[in-house]
Amino acid sequence: MTDDMTDGPAESAASLRVAAYLRQAILDGQIPPGQRIRQNEVAERLGASRLPVREALRMLTAEGLTEQEPNKGARVLRLGARELDVVYRMRERLEPLALAESLPRLDDAVIAELEALQRAIERNTDVTEFLRLDREFHLLTYSRCEVEPLAGIVVRLWNSTQYYRRAFMTIIGETRRWIVNAEHQLLLDAVRRGDVVDAGRVLEGHIRRTRVELSHHPEIFTANG
Repeated sequence: MTDDMTDGPAESAASLRVAAYLRQAILDGQIPPGQRIRQNEVAERLGASRLPVREALRMLTAEGLTEQEPNKGARVLRLGARELDVVYRMRERLEPLALAESLPRLDDAVIAELEALQRAIERNTDVTEFLRLDREFHLLTYSRCEVEPLAGIVVRLWNSTQYYRRAFMTIIGETRRWIVNAEHQLLLDAVRRGDVVDAGRVLEGHIRRTRVELSHHPEIFTANG
């Protein structure tokens, strides 16, 4: 009997639990880019064995949240300035495409949910909560994209840039959040009208503005060593 035979329902459930814990910690900024994730520490904290921790880390690497370094183990994905610029350029091109695939299938119920999310975003003043709501808002607009490779890539790109969106929101401060809200409202208007072209143009500019703003702040890329 090999070690693989021990990966039954209990181990799978434990892997999902560990992955959920680490995923949320990374997305919330509790574990910053470049920080190593020590399997024994995670296992001890969560009362799990190392096997589900290893499997969880494989899941998170596939999701674009962690990376494996030879002979060193896992760490939270860290992007350099050039890498981030390219990833954002990828988002500028791929997300309008995902939106174009999704938009014709966004029904009234989904649009109502988007409107509710935007109202919550406009009432919010906490960065962590904003990031959660903003992520939910945008991914919901792509939720009816039926081309799985495209949908999967979009989610991975969102995961890999989460820390940098947090930095962006911290940089612009509350006084300039009206710009984000205005762009969201323009996007919502195009979605309501079913206008794929307008929606894509608004979305591309929305993503580009973040990329350009981040390029003016090189200190973001040295904050974690």
